[in-house]
Amino acid sequence: MVVKFSVCFTIFISFACSFTDLGNQTLKSENDFRVLGYLFISEEIGKEVDRINWNSYTDVNLAFVQPDQNGDFQTKKEYEYLVEQAHSNGVRVFISIGGGEPPAYLEELMNAENRTHWIKQMVSLVKDYGFDGVDVDLENSLINENYGPFVSELHKSLKEADKLMTAALASWNGNKISDETIGLYDYINIMSYDKTGPWNLEITGQHSPYEMALDDIQYFHESRGVPTSKILLGLPFYGYGFGPGVPSGLWYRQVLDAYPRAYEQDSIVSDEGGIIYYNSPGLIRKKAELAKDFNLAGVMIWHITADTNGSHSLLKAIIDTL
Repeated sequence: MVVKFSVCFTIFISFACSFTDLGNQTLKSENDFRVLGYLFISEEIGKEVDRINWNSYTDVNLAFVQPDQNGDFQTKKEYEYLVEQAHSNGVRVFISIGGGEPPAYLEELMNAENRTHWIKQMVSLVKDYGFDGVDVDLENSLINENYGPFVSELHKSLKEADKLMTAALASWNGNKISDETIGLYDYINIMSYDKTGPWNLEITGQHSPYEMALDDIQYFHESRGVPTSKILLGLPFYGYGFGPGVPSGLWYRQVLDAYPRAYEQDSIVSDEGGIIYYNSPGLIRKKAELAKDFNLAGVMIWHITADTNGSHSLLKAIIDTL
C-alpha cells in the first residue's frame, strides 16, 4: 500500500522532505536523521504497536524473533500488523535475532551444517511478512569462529532478496569481529551502554556516560573505518540500581514513577541509600547533539516501551534536539 504524505513530519523539519520508494512501500528518506527503536516482544505486543509514536521513528527493530531448535520460525499475526502499521507510516521494520539472553541452541544453528537452513527460513520470514531486513544482535559466546561465515551467508541471501542487514555491536566485543564482516552491514547500531551493571557490583556508577558515547563513535569510525553514514548511536531508556532499597534494573518510566523529579539528573538516591543510574533527558539531548555533530546516520533506542509520556520523555528530548 502506497501512502501519500502531504507534509513533512515535524521532527525532520531541518531535513529534505522526501521519501524513498521500496517495492510498493513509501518509506522515509535515507537523507533523514534516523531514529531507530527496538520494540521488545511481550504478551501485549499488539497494544505496544498501537502506542508507538510513528511520527518520531524512522526504523523499528522487533526484538527478538527467535527460531526453534531446528531453525524454523512460527507464523504470527502480530508480525503482519506491525509491518502494516510501520509501512503505512513510512517506517522501516526489521526482525532482530539473538539479544543478550538468546536461546542456547543458536550457537548450534550457526554451525556450517545448520546455518543454511536457518538463514533460508529467516529470509523467507522476512519476505513473507514484508520486513525490511534483519538485525543481527549476536553477542558474547555467539561471536565465535562461526560468526563471520554466518554473517557472510546471511548477507548474500538478504541482498538477493533486496533486504537490509544491520548489527547491534559494542566496542567491548568489536575486536572479535573482522573489518570484512563489519563492512557487510548496512548499518551499525552501537550499544553504547552497560559499562557496568548488576553483574559487576564492585564498579558502581553511570552505565552509559557521555564519554562512553564519544569513545564508541571514535572506535567504530576511526579505528574500524565504519563511515559515519552507517553508524547509529545507542541510547539507553533504562537504568541500573546499586545498593539497598533499589531494584537491579528498571525502565526510565519506572524511575520517574518512583521518583517524579528524577528527570532533573542522571542518578537518584533511595531513602535506604541505594543509587539508581540512568540517562536523563538532558544527557540524552547531549548525546543526540553528539550524533548530529559527527554526522551519524542517527540514534538507536533500547527500548521503545521503557520511555515515559509527556514533557520528560527521552524520545521528546531526542526530537527536540533535531
